[in-house]
Amino acid sequence: MTNTPLLQKIECLLRMYENGALGGEVMPEDALIGVVPENKLPDVLTLGMSLNYQRSSYALWRAIANAYRDESSRWIFCPQKVAAEDQASLKKILLRFRIALQPNRHPDIWFRVASGISHSSTEKDVQGLLGSVHFDVSRLKIIIQVERKKEFPYLSGPKIFNYWLYVLEKYAGIQWTSRERITIAPDTHVLQAMVKLGLCPPEVLNGRAEDRQHVSDAWRELLVGTGIAPIDVHTPLWLWSRADFPPLVRN
Repeated sequence: MTNTPLLQKIECLLRMYENGALGGEVMPEDALIGVVPENKLPDVLTLGMSLNYQRSSYALWRAIANAYRDESSRWIFCPQKVAAEDQASLKKILLRFRIALQPNRHPDIWFRVASGISHSSTEKDVQGLLGSVHFDVSRLKIIIQVERKKEFPYLSGPKIFNYWLYVLEKYAGIQWTSRERITIAPDTHVLQAMVKLGLCPPEVLNGRAEDRQHVSDAWRELLVGTGIAPIDVHTPLWLWSRADFPPLVRN
């Protein structure tokens, strides 16, 4: 089998991650654990992910946790309340807790995403949105990335969209009916790790749309029939790159 050596590297990387050899005991979203009730996590994670773009993820999620602890600010994580509230009040809170770094664009994105969620189902929350597509990744992708893309800026992008699905599964217990369709989230660390493994050429670091598609195709072809979903490898790759690529050691 042509890809056997590469698959062995992937399996080794997964074992190192499971054994804690790559670090990552505390991930950015862990800041919400013990702060946000599980039934509220889909909304909080989704709105937070909508701003998770070219910034420190650790700082973002700490800021979100701090805002949630403040009962007077907690309403900003309820899509229905945000959609019906004065945007000036939303902006004030997002800036006060440094959830928003861009004073106009970030509050506007938060409001647009919250409104999009609120208009998606009778429940007016993320759980209702996911239920409306029966937790099917393909159907959700069509809604967020095609039909209503303008309502979900950033979140509709391939990097954040796929990682959003992974985070909802990991932290909020969402069970997808087609999780194998969650593709790798191609952020910089992940792309660098894929180049290091030899799965993709250095050109994918250019970040063009065709490069991201190449990454997606490469993972799908490599992992078919292995029982490993592409998104399962995201965090191990991310940590491996952040740790400056320690040698892959078989345990």
